[in-house]
Amino acid sequence: MTFRPVRPHPVFARFYAGVAGPALQRAGIDAHRRRLLAGLTGEVLEAGAGNGLNFPHYPPDVTRLVAVEPEPTLRALAERQAREAPVPVELKDGRAEELPFPDASFDAAVVCLTLCSVADQRAALAELHRVLRPGGQLRFFEHVRADTPAMRRVQRVLDATVWPRLAGGCHTGRDTGSAIAAAGFTLTAVDRFVFPETRVPVPAGTHILGTAVRGGPDAPR
Repeated sequence: MTFRPVRPHPVFARFYAGVAGPALQRAGIDAHRRRLLAGLTGEVLEAGAGNGLNFPHYPPDVTRLVAVEPEPTLRALAERQAREAPVPVELKDGRAEELPFPDASFDAAVVCLTLCSVADQRAALAELHRVLRPGGQLRFFEHVRADTPAMRRVQRVLDATVWPRLAGGCHTGRDTGSAIAAAGFTLTAVDRFVFPETRVPVPAGTHILGTAVRGGPDAPR
């Protein structure tokens, strides 16, 4: 399957970088970023790197970080973050559904607030599975389908109407944990929680953070 080129979202990109990103940092997102990346080693792919806010939190045992981001404004901001990163970073223009790498290229892959906005979540996960080596880890931190029926109804309405157009393709109610398992990964750790904690529930408040492993004939048992 061939996907159309990503349409730039400069207004949303500037809003995310200038308003939403700093607000999430004030709410404590960096602690979750550190949990997401802790213990990674070797060659790592980050799909949908955005403006590079994960880069400062990669551990020094990562020998190579390849960061893919299709949105030009966010990718330019990520270039600035890459210069100060504690690990070597290579920025690539590309999308998760069509990763420009050979099979079994990476020891680990990272998706952080990415699988909500890819055009085809199933294709993106298939590509992540393909480029990981057998036994490689997928680290994920994503907002997902809510726990309550009432909020799920709100999510369905938003996702079918204005939200994806306003938020750069984001969907509030995807069942991402199930999609990861359906793509052939084995979920080994999943923490489900609300972030940020607010008095009034928000449609994109339910998150999962965890690890899944790519199986295969050469994967460690």
